[in-house]
Amino acid sequence: MPDANLTSQTLAITQQAGHYLLQEFKTFNQKAIEVKSPNQLVSYVDISCEKMLVEGLGKLLPEAGFITEENTIVKHSDHLNWIIDPLDGTTNFMHGIPVFAISIALQKGDETLLGVVYDVCNNQMYYADETGAFCNGIPIKVSENHNLNTSLLATGFPYYDFEGMEAYMNVLKELMQHTHGLRRLGSAAIDLAYVACGKFEGFFEYGLHPWDVAAGAFIIKQAGGNVSDFNGTNGYLFGKSIVAANQHLFQTFYTIVHRNFEKKTKP
Repeated sequence: MPDANLTSQTLAITQQAGHYLLQEFKTFNQKAIEVKSPNQLVSYVDISCEKMLVEGLGKLLPEAGFITEENTIVKHSDHLNWIIDPLDGTTNFMHGIPVFAISIALQKGDETLLGVVYDVCNNQMYYADETGAFCNGIPIKVSENHNLNTSLLATGFPYYDFEGMEAYMNVLKELMQHTHGLRRLGSAAIDLAYVACGKFEGFFEYGLHPWDVAAGAFIIKQAGGNVSDFNGTNGYLFGKSIVAANQHLFQTFYTIVHRNFEKKTKP
């Protein structure tokens, strides 16, 4: 397990990278946008921030590999891997919307040891290790709400995989009628962090990648919440679907999502 020193050093590296993002955010020009694939954008900011994080984290654990969104390094390990999204909420960033984050997780085999989500514009550092889950050093926990009707949920719209659109819209329709509402912030990492600290009761999305969810899912678990994929297993890291909620509402929330997406997969 990572010790307190490794956690604090990781947070310091994340803070420094966040400062870089914030400075670039103030002067970013949309002419710097590049298109990786339909609706998937990137700029020099994503790449520079990732390189900064890889360099800093590489010095902390030289033996560790990396799984990164922008593929600025090809180094995988059978033992330890950092999973990094240098700018979760790239589209928000590029359009001047102050909702974006850095997401970092340290993975040992199938076990997450450390998770960090830095909500840059709000200067809120969410993180978890074996000692628990925290925001800016203060312990956090998931909501105690037992009632779906008074819950506030979050989601992310599909942006390149539209095969599940009908099932997704059916879930939205059902939840809109039985909750306080749904929010779409444009950063899965922040959505998950907000579940961990009780701002949201739950979150679901499909079409995600490991770097979108690894840190946030771990923080939720350490804060007392539940996480699974749409089939109720632990395959959310690489399975491209995730449901997360407090322990009281998880089963009800999961059942709604699973029931609708299960219909999609049946002949």
